[in-house]
Amino acid sequence: MKPIPYGRQHISEDDIQAVVETLTSDFLTQGPKVAEFEEAFAAYVGARYAVAVSNGTAALHLCTMALGVNKGSRVITTPITFVASANCVRYCGGEVEFSDIDPATALLDAEKVRQLVESKPKGYYSGIIPVDFAGNPVNLEEFRKLADEHGLWIIEDAAHSPGGYFIDSKGEKQRCGNGRYADLAIFSFHPVKHIATGEGGMVTTNDVELYKKLLLYRTHGITRETELLEENHGGWYMEMQELGYNYRIPDMLCALGLSQLERADAGLARRRGIARVYDQAFAEVSGIQVLQTNPAALQEDHTGHAYHLYVIRVEDRKGLYDYLREHQIYAQVHYIPAHTMPYYRSLGYSKGDFPLAESYYSECLSLPMYPSLTQQEQEFVIGKVKEFVQK
Repeated sequence: MKPIPYGRQHISEDDIQAVVETLTSDFLTQGPKVAEFEEAFAAYVGARYAVAVSNGTAALHLCTMALGVNKGSRVITTPITFVASANCVRYCGGEVEFSDIDPATALLDAEKVRQLVESKPKGYYSGIIPVDFAGNPVNLEEFRKLADEHGLWIIEDAAHSPGGYFIDSKGEKQRCGNGRYADLAIFSFHPVKHIATGEGGMVTTNDVELYKKLLLYRTHGITRETELLEENHGGWYMEMQELGYNYRIPDMLCALGLSQLERADAGLARRRGIARVYDQAFAEVSGIQVLQTNPAALQEDHTGHAYHLYVIRVEDRKGLYDYLREHQIYAQVHYIPAHTMPYYRSLGYSKGDFPLAESYYSECLSLPMYPSLTQQEQEFVIGKVKEFVQK
């Protein structure tokens, strides 16, 4: 059997044709496909505005800039995430404070965040960055209530969860990134994500003022909008009004994103089907613990989980990791707790600070999860996992 990675992109003939058409058009970048992709993606998640950028990290950085993060800002996030969720605060000079996870879901624990916020004077913290880890949606309604009580903003890191949702207290479906409870949300289009553009990211929001800032900061802080100019020397004139970045995304990648978006729901359905097979296979196996779906993301027999990853916990994680690799199954670990990285240790964090996150890390393993995973391949993976654990 050929090697089985933990995740991979699927590029169709329609995807290829969409890119070729853009390559032979008048615009490779700063053309019409960017706005088309933004409009389509905003509609997909149910947000008013979307801004496409060069990658998910750029999306996070733009969010912290737009919200005014600076040297006086303190922002709370989870240690179980890719480091960009925390680094974006540091880019703007702010301080990052981690809070521990709910071990059942590996999501940022809202009650622990509340305890942390209420242990300090009002105004001590600026905002919260919850992460929809593995595609499992955070209950943002809980975080919004806390944020409103203490004057905090929320950035939803939804890089893992386009198409995911949770059910709020009114019984309404809240899609990840729809802007109902978070000020801003970000997505990633890295190849292993649901929508692949090679590199790329998106910010969504319902706030028009934040939207305008994102557009400005994405392109060097430069505007050509006539009504915003302090002077106007002619049709060529532009002004750099803020210190921004070149975080643009090319049209050809947006063309690919548009094509991939057309089958996003089919890919999501396939991911959920793969997850059900894993759930059934491991349900009665002693020694394998499957991460639970956030209860707010469960509705009857349907789940709002977007399943970017399928994570299990086993006692001998290193042994299982090596055993699977011997059989060309390339499972992965998500994530090394951010606070244990040398950079964050240099800022005062230590191993042992967040025991639930560290316990999770010692046991977690992400199994192959992508729409083109075949039934035969999945059965092979399941068989090797059971074979190792039951030894």
